[in-house]
Amino acid sequence: MEISDFTENPEVFMTLRNLKQDGIDKKIYSDVVDSEKNQYVELVQEGGGVLGVALIGYTYVMEQMGIRFFSLAGTSAGSINALLLASLGKVNESKYEKLLNVLASKNLYDFVDGDKDSKDFIEAVVEKAKRVKLIWKGMQVIDNVFDSLGLNPGNDFYRWLADVLMKNGIVTTKDLLDQFTSLPDGLKIRDGVDRTLEGLKPKFAVIASDITTETKVEFPAMRSLYWANADEINPAYYVRASMSIPYFFEPLVIDNLPQGPEAMNRWYDMAKFKGVVPEKAYFVDGGIMSNFPIDLFHKFNTVPRLPTFGVKLGVDRNKANTVESPLGLFGALFNSIRHLHDYEFILKNPELRMLVQNIDIGEHDWLNFGITEEAKIDLFVRGARAADQFLRNFNWEKYKQVRAGKIIK
Repeated sequence: MEISDFTENPEVFMTLRNLKQDGIDKKIYSDVVDSEKNQYVELVQEGGGVLGVALIGYTYVMEQMGIRFFSLAGTSAGSINALLLASLGKVNESKYEKLLNVLASKNLYDFVDGDKDSKDFIEAVVEKAKRVKLIWKGMQVIDNVFDSLGLNPGNDFYRWLADVLMKNGIVTTKDLLDQFTSLPDGLKIRDGVDRTLEGLKPKFAVIASDITTETKVEFPAMRSLYWANADEINPAYYVRASMSIPYFFEPLVIDNLPQGPEAMNRWYDMAKFKGVVPEKAYFVDGGIMSNFPIDLFHKFNTVPRLPTFGVKLGVDRNKANTVESPLGLFGALFNSIRHLHDYEFILKNPELRMLVQNIDIGEHDWLNFGITEEAKIDLFVRGARAADQFLRNFNWEKYKQVRAGKIIK
């Protein structure tokens, strides 16, 4: 595939043309700008397997409208796009060309790196095969689950992502943070706004689930809990931890956790874990604990200088789960757990709905790693369509007024 397959898609092309003709690129979306008239926002991206391709369409349109991502957070598929946006250039630079080149050149089915039995079983699940076939294929992978706790090692994914980072000068966490947290030249508060940049710092966050200590982990902020040489860790590990779909991928296992009194104090301070620090930690999909971490950048009792945009893959709780089969039961449990925390946070802070856009993902299956080129383009277009809708509807001044009304004096 070529980059032009995405950017020159007729609907995407017309979307951008209409946005500019309607003056949407001149709207105010933030009070933090730079000398090139880029506007800065924070962005939180939801997890959702291969549906994450739609996130690239969403951020592509945002960048074309002069929006840059000052802080980035995500879970699972959202963490992949967040890390790529954070690592493929400086904060003020457009990343879409590099990002699309990465997408176009990668066959997502390579991430299914288990043995033939595992691949056959996954295909049967995605194709919604009949019960007899599912049972037969399932019996052939029982040993994989018992021996390795998952069907796919996830090694291809890690090597691919680490290679992408290395080609862009990122090998360690220090490399990433040095680049991403460097403020762009010419950054300022919009003229006429009585605020300053004091204390404003970019932040990057990936959510993973440490099921050994029952901890919702925010990487890289909590990296010192798991590695003695925390600054030297490749950021690809954080995303590999975040995207470890239970049983689909083997958990990411980190051995030789730092021990001793200092380590125990860090665990209590950062994670409120009161037990003995384990020697190893098992990580599964961050979506188990927070699939849409919109709370990460939210600051109470203040009017923000820049908004936290959120983008979700589909609509939560819009239809009942089917629970008649073991797989249905697992899916219902998984969906209930991954939606609960974030959904409750939005319910308690309804103004966040002004910041969040849902992407209509149609009939695409989040586990279909054998996704076709046509399906990739369709998801990209759906993401672009959602960005168009959000940019037209968002009202920065109205959002600030709502937040000002919630300040407790």
